[in-house]
Amino acid sequence: MVLWFVVGVVLAAAGLVGVVIRQNTYDLREERVTVRHGGHSLDGVLATPKDRRGPYGLVVFVHGDGAIDATHDGFYRPLWESFAAAGYASLSLSKPGVGGSSGNWLDQSMDDRADETVAAIAWAHRRPDVDSRRIGLWGASQAGWVLPKVAARVPDVRFLIAVSPAVNWRQQGRYNLLAQMREDGASARQTAAALRRRDTTLRLLRRDAPFSAYRDAVDDAPGSPRMTADRWRFVKKNHTADATADLRAVRGTRVLLVLAGHDVNVDVADTEAAYRKLLPARLLRVEHYPDATHSLVRHDVEKSELKLTLTAVVAPRALFASQFLAGQRQFVEQAVARTDQGGRT
Repeated sequence: MVLWFVVGVVLAAAGLVGVVIRQNTYDLREERVTVRHGGHSLDGVLATPKDRRGPYGLVVFVHGDGAIDATHDGFYRPLWESFAAAGYASLSLSKPGVGGSSGNWLDQSMDDRADETVAAIAWAHRRPDVDSRRIGLWGASQAGWVLPKVAARVPDVRFLIAVSPAVNWRQQGRYNLLAQMREDGASARQTAAALRRRDTTLRLLRRDAPFSAYRDAVDDAPGSPRMTADRWRFVKKNHTADATADLRAVRGTRVLLVLAGHDVNVDVADTEAAYRKLLPARLLRVEHYPDATHSLVRHDVEKSELKLTLTAVVAPRALFASQFLAGQRQFVEQAVARTDQGGRT
């Protein structure tokens, strides 16, 4: 009996390993690439459809905030697979100072990030396996300040997919602070103290104060990431970021705006209102995912650390809100088809 029990455990474990391997195998070919820009070498991945021949359309990925590598710790692969099913390759670069990339991403302004993305597009134009007539951008969160800059400067960008973008940096910061305090069950006294810290921080930013002044004047909130000198320098460069003018300058590029129902980072109502006001209705498509968080992960998954970890390992495609991956694929197929039918709009 003991022997058969052990055999059963081993077989069950082997079956689980097989499931995990299958769930983490994607219909992609991944090529390590290097893009050089601004004196730096940026390590990246070009993910192409496994069973198709090029030239492929291309989706260039623009990251959100943080030290993100080319695969975003594997988070991007289900998205790459969705685009591959539509005949598109995906290009994603590790941020400066992350993975094999040189430099420091905290040295960048949003204009620097846009320049980097333009360099990635120029690199793609030199690839014979990329169809330069079908290049678009995908970006999340902080990328909302980068995507419209690039589209306004590079007229042959065919589409933008903006996932949970903000419009104004300072407005987004205030919204995020208050939403997070509510979610954490903070008292009125704790919320008032957090707002005072924020007001002090903004005064220091307006004065272009050094990090030492911030350190002396502001106590970081308990449980929040501590401000560092590098981070302070990054915030000083970017705290006035506002996408309004760049969105207004976008012409002829189809835009998919993706918004989540449980977004504590971005005021989705404010973002949607701005996009509808600033972009032509014929070029804008808005998709709402009521059960998703800021990262378009299912809310029921993200709120449980155990469930999040297990899902990421055992069924990574199931991390995302229902129909999100299919919606990404459908948009790139339709955006280019509609433009090709009617000419450049």
